[in-house]
Amino acid sequence: MRLDEGVAVTANGLTGRLYSSNAPSAGSRQAYVLLHGIGVSHRYLARLHLELAKSAAVYSFDLPGFGGTPRPGHQVTVGGYAAFVAAVLSQRGVESCIVVGHSMGVQFAVELALQAPGLVTRTVLMGPVVDPARRSAAWHALALTRDALFSEPPSTNAVVFSDYFRAGFRWYMTELPVMMEYPLDVRVRGVAQPVLVLRGGRDPIARRPWCQFLAANAPDGAFAEVHGCGHVVQETATEDVARIIRGWSGTAAEGSAAAGGAVT
Repeated sequence: MRLDEGVAVTANGLTGRLYSSNAPSAGSRQAYVLLHGIGVSHRYLARLHLELAKSAAVYSFDLPGFGGTPRPGHQVTVGGYAAFVAAVLSQRGVESCIVVGHSMGVQFAVELALQAPGLVTRTVLMGPVVDPARRSAAWHALALTRDALFSEPPSTNAVVFSDYFRAGFRWYMTELPVMMEYPLDVRVRGVAQPVLVLRGGRDPIARRPWCQFLAANAPDGAFAEVHGCGHVVQETATEDVARIIRGWSGTAAEGSAAAGGAVT
């Protein structure tokens, strides 16, 4: 699935694409911002985008180099991608958001929360990478293969692997070391905003002990799991994921993020 054409956005010398629904007016409710992982695009977040848009403003990105956007002429760091997102949201007048990242997008979400604490009110980490006990590109390739073969439907694999093809092997390999070296386990400790760590129950990439560790090490963390789903849980269990996020967001707003650890 893909959203409407979206608009090209440029900031900090980088160009991406932005997709928005129900853009809020000044002083209105805050927005959700959805950030994809390495190699892919907004397309595997489109179902979640539309579900959340039933009750809120939502922004999704094709980050620079992915989803058919121009490839940067240099390797982009996690902080560089986060700064790009922050600059684009500022251009759009977004003053408050819940940022939702998936896979490597979790790293962008955490860095955005650290760079712009006045912008980000809560952070959702879906299928987070990289577990320091599994900091090996070969292990991740095997886990991704296992996920595709045993935990994802063909329709999800079609979206993911066609996006990989469009991003290209060279750019994927340019950004892979950035993903592998980012110290998520350390950086999450500095996120003062409420954090929800969410995984699919059959996700071989973001394993349960790792996700529970992140939730425990965030200053205000919670853990949730959707049974029977793989790494791309937001595509295969969209309504459940949206319900958990909305419920946790309401609880966190009342100052009790730990109550968000529901299991579906």
